[in-house]
Amino acid sequence: MPKGSSDETADVVVVVVTYNPGEHILRCISAVLAQTYTRWEAIVWDNASTDRAVEAAPSDPRLSVVCSPVNLGFAAACNRAAKMSKAPYIALLNPDAFPEADWLEKLVSAARIFRADAVGSLQLVDDDPGLLDGAGDCMSVAGIAWRGGYRQTVSCGPVQAVEIFSPCAAAALYRRDTFERLGGLEERFFCYYEDVDLGFRIQLSGGRCILEPKAVVRHIGSASSSKINGFAEYHGTRNRLWTFMRDMPLLLMPIALPLHVLTTLHVLLRSHTPELRDARWRGFRDGWRGRHPWLSERRMTPIWMRPSILVWSPLEIRRRRPKYLSIRT
Repeated sequence: MPKGSSDETADVVVVVVTYNPGEHILRCISAVLAQTYTRWEAIVWDNASTDRAVEAAPSDPRLSVVCSPVNLGFAAACNRAAKMSKAPYIALLNPDAFPEADWLEKLVSAARIFRADAVGSLQLVDDDPGLLDGAGDCMSVAGIAWRGGYRQTVSCGPVQAVEIFSPCAAAALYRRDTFERLGGLEERFFCYYEDVDLGFRIQLSGGRCILEPKAVVRHIGSASSSKINGFAEYHGTRNRLWTFMRDMPLLLMPIALPLHVLTTLHVLLRSHTPELRDARWRGFRDGWRGRHPWLSERRMTPIWMRPSILVWSPLEIRRRRPKYLSIRT
């Protein structure tokens, strides 16, 4: 349990996983400390960073810093940090995401009003807040996911709470009982697509994911992983394949499988640089070689899900538009 916290007072544990976050982490922590919602505790889990940035974290009884001797990856670190608390809600926040003061207040309110299993934030581009960084994660029937409305004008986003496929874990709230029942984030992914996979499993279980546009964060994006050549492309390609193998319902496969094959070939062949092409091909190769556990786990996947939550037009993959539905009553 974080120092200075108690089970009686903390409704939310805010988990911030860092890896060489630089100066961003202090701005992120400051934004958490400024929240108008007061029933929270926070854990900063540092994944064996070498920049020592977390050492400058301010002293606050609600805040704990955990320095892992090894880099566990984003998914495993989130799961372990979440287990350090018993708060009924788990908020995940990237170290380069900076929430408005009422962020937690809006997320918790939406979770309670709509009985949501997960609630996503409206993410704005940090240096150009007139553009969206994302309005929820979208999933196409081809098995390709994207942040809805990425780098499109804010007017593309919703003005009131809506249902989405999945929240982006850069700034999201999860009900602990749902999070733990579904096994949390998939640790074998290390990072990338783990939030999409969890959203998929929430949808398959009949759960509900909400986007609350009044819960606003400004996000830089890939502040750590972009420093490593091919890292995002490799893990994104591999984990996309694994997500499709395990989660796509059987009754959608006659349409989903050929679309997934064609889209994957298109992505692999249109790589514009040798580095990009190499990372994507290695991701696909290792994803295919590691297919057996995911295919065996399909026996636990429902054969059907609500098709309207998916994107069906292949053109929408390129357009990256947000996809959302009116909230079911």
